[in-house]
Amino acid sequence: MADENGMPSTDIVTLTRHILAQQFRLGAAATGDLTLLLNAIQVTSKFIATNVRKARLINLVGLAGETNVQGEEQKKLDVLSNDIMVNALRASGKTAVLVSEELDEAIVIEKRLRGKYCVVFDPLDGSSNIDAGVNIGTIFGIYQVVLIKYLESIKYPKNGKAPYSARYIGSMVADVHRTLLYGGIFGYPNDKKTKTGKLRLLYEAFPMAMLTEQAGGVATTGTQRILDIVPTEIHERCPVFLGSKEDVEDLMSFYKE
Repeated sequence: MADENGMPSTDIVTLTRHILAQQFRLGAAATGDLTLLLNAIQVTSKFIATNVRKARLINLVGLAGETNVQGEEQKKLDVLSNDIMVNALRASGKTAVLVSEELDEAIVIEKRLRGKYCVVFDPLDGSSNIDAGVNIGTIFGIYQVVLIKYLESIKYPKNGKAPYSARYIGSMVADVHRTLLYGGIFGYPNDKKTKTGKLRLLYEAFPMAMLTEQAGGVATTGTQRILDIVPTEIHERCPVFLGSKEDVEDLMSFYKE
């Protein structure tokens, strides 16, 4: 940024500064826990980005030989990024439960390190296209946890439901980023094969819906505001349409017919 005289601005706003400013704005109501958690995620994201940049040099390109809960083949970078996220978030002492796209079950943090937040994340969205040079990124959402019993119930569900399987292609990070820059609409509808949609609600639809609405846009399933959905499963899916208000409302009008 430059001032009115064309000189570079000396008032630099970093992510850390922005987070601290929001904490100061809340005053005594702020505990600082969310600030520490966000800074842990910031450092973690930088470390993941560093490893992505030098992936070919340290043999991190290619498949790891496993599949995740979604039925997708995991790449070495998927596994590494997930381990980095889990270890950093556990060590922060501010999380109670972690939900990752790469893991079958939620991780309930041991009591000595347990905080009050639930963090859901896709550690490296778009990794299937990394060899093609497509944008990739980490998607995360943070929720405040009230009842520890609830954490145990999502780690050990009694309904016996198996996770949905799907083949994921493309990069939501890149597509939504372009939509935010240039407008238009991002769509990933459900179909006869995937009646509930393919994108995961907690760590893909929710975070992107919040960003879209903050930018003045709309995020919907076609019939319901995404941020109004109450999740019933940690890997729950939903159709996603998000983008500029006019485009999305036009789409919604067809759903009403």
